[in-house]
Amino acid sequence: MSLFSAFSSIDDSVHARTPTDTAVKRLDGIGHVLSGLDISAIQTRADVNRTLWTLDAASKCVRAVLAEFRTQPATEQLVRKARNLIDLIERARDQVVSFESSDPILS
Repeated sequence: MSLFSAFSSIDDSVHARTPTDTAVKRLDGIGHVLSGLDISAIQTRADVNRTLWTLDAASKCVRAVLAEFRTQPATEQLVRKARNLIDLIERARDQVVSFESSDPILS
């Protein structure tokens, strides 16, 4: 089960009404993309590199969304969702790194 599986069922038909809604929708989209990552399927050094690159890019995207909406009144929902995503990204990154270090073929 993916750490990001909660994002796989996001309803894309909901239209954003406010800037905060737009930011939340973007964060949901990032989570939705990450829900397709399968860390258990990592077999090669290239898989490790691709997964780490994806996680790092996603983290930068989350931070960019927060920066873009910094001038808007931040809602608890936006801050909570961003923190949750960043925490999940860090946990996934830790799993990949620990998986890599425990497998002599990938080290």
